[in-house]
Amino acid sequence: MKWKQQILGMKPYKPGKPVEEVQREFGLDEVVKLASNENPFGFSPKVKQFLAQDQSHHEIYPDGYAQSLRTAVAEFVGVQENQLIFGNGSDDLIAILTRALLAPGVNTVMATPSFSQYAHNAQIEGAEVREVPLVDGNHDLDGMLAQIDDNTAIVWICSPNNPTGGIVPAAALKAFLAKVPSDVLVVLDEAYYEYVDNEEHENAVPYVEQFPNVIILRTFSKAYGLAGFRVGYGIAQADVISMLDPVRAPFNNTVLSHKVAEIAIRDQAFIQQCKELNKEGRKQYVAFCEKHNLHYFHSETNFILFDVKADSNVVFQELMKRGFIIRSGAALGLPGYIRVTIGTNAQNAKFLQKLEEVLVEQGVFA
Repeated sequence: MKWKQQILGMKPYKPGKPVEEVQREFGLDEVVKLASNENPFGFSPKVKQFLAQDQSHHEIYPDGYAQSLRTAVAEFVGVQENQLIFGNGSDDLIAILTRALLAPGVNTVMATPSFSQYAHNAQIEGAEVREVPLVDGNHDLDGMLAQIDDNTAIVWICSPNNPTGGIVPAAALKAFLAKVPSDVLVVLDEAYYEYVDNEEHENAVPYVEQFPNVIILRTFSKAYGLAGFRVGYGIAQADVISMLDPVRAPFNNTVLSHKVAEIAIRDQAFIQQCKELNKEGRKQYVAFCEKHNLHYFHSETNFILFDVKADSNVVFQELMKRGFIIRSGAALGLPGYIRVTIGTNAQNAKFLQKLEEVLVEQGVFA
């Protein structure tokens, strides 16, 4: 086979273990997955009500233009309908962007550690990946600017950043955007936008008009609780969207995903409720870390990354035995740390109890 040289030796994305597999492996009746930053409170009850009576014609292709969902999102976000592109999750949009802009001889700039799919998709296209280490968990914007040259096509900004959880403050971000060459696309990945509660953060949609080389990515997979339906969207100027749209697969969302996403975006009361519950849950983890003097990264998301002062792979394995699936920092470029999705109040309390047991066993706590 004449495989692309750049994919030789590449490994596929490795998600957290499925609940059912962990139940079988360890003989557990109950397993809580806190590994993939899903919404523990599910999705809007209005979506649940719709699904109970849905009679969609699934034998028919979906609307490739996603007209009904497009109208709802455009109204909510405050842009024109031709300023939107929809993907099979944000991952699909990342693949579309790299396919449209990256190739051998071209480079792309990103922070590290950050979302792994930026580099992964860039490598598939044969582009040079320029990674700039985070500073105290935050993007080093000056360092990233220094990496941009005439061959740079995309710069990735993940705010809030996965896996560290912090934002790029609005003032710093706008100053950065003003210095990026106009022919370099800046991708502002805001997968966790709905959870942010920080005075230094602001709605970035107006940046699209001020900086024509910006595209914002958002998703229905996190706060909206629709990860299984796979809907993400991009916001940019119409001419940027028109260049990306031919790269998009003709029917990259389903009939059902269009309908549930439209219902979900109209139920902002549910999103606000989830945001408040998440904020309370986050406090449980902060209190635990401060009680035990464990370093943690300030998070504006529905997950938190913190030090366990032990082998994070061992801690990960021991927690699985006790019915909790998390992510080891070793898989995220931060060995010794674990990333935990913030669950319900009860899930958090039980998890922290089990974590304390594990860390006592590992000799971290007396």
